[in-house]
This record gives sequence, C-alpha cells and structure tokens, in this order.
Amino acid sequence: MTITAADLAALGADATIIDVREPHEFAEARLDGATNVPLGDLPSRLAELPRDRTIYVMCLSGGRSARATAFLRGAGFDAIDVEGGISRWYQAGFPVETGVAA
Repeated sequence: MTITAADLAALGADATIIDVREPHEFAEARLDGATNVPLGDLPSRLAELPRDRTIYVMCLSGGRSARATAFLRGAGFDAIDVEGGISRWYQAGFPVETGVAA
C-alpha cells in the first residue's frame, strides 16, 4: 500500500511517520514529528512502534521505505509507504525540518 505526499500532508500532525533513512540523512531534512528508525535497525526496534494506528513509512525516494513497509506489514503492522519519499514531499513544496533533531 502507498500514499502520496499530498495525501500524507492532508492527514496533518496526527500521522505517525517513520523515516527509515540513516541518521545523517534524517538530520539534513525530515518531516516535523517523524521518528528516525534506520532500515537496518528496524527489526530490533519493532517494540517502539505503535500497533494501534497506521504507520507511514518514508525514506529518500521510496526504495528503502517500500522494503520497510513490506517488512512491517509482514510483522502485523498497518504500514503504508510514502511514494517518492522525502524527495517527492519536498518537490511538492511541503515543509521540512533541517539540522540535528532536538
């Protein structure tokens, strides 16, 4: 399952967003409120993720997030891939946070 950047933006601040890029990529640009869980760390961090709501998964352009979404769905999560990742989000003119996350 996938969602567009525009559809994700319409969900507002209540959306649970997991960014599976590496920490240095996440520091460069990220969505406000997104949580960084690098793809390689995902299997060991499943307990940190909510099972009671949809998780929207993104990366830079969609490759890693597609793999992460498939993994999460296989583990019983309601996960949806954000098409085109943060690149598509930024190209659509939606805001990003920059610098080291607080």
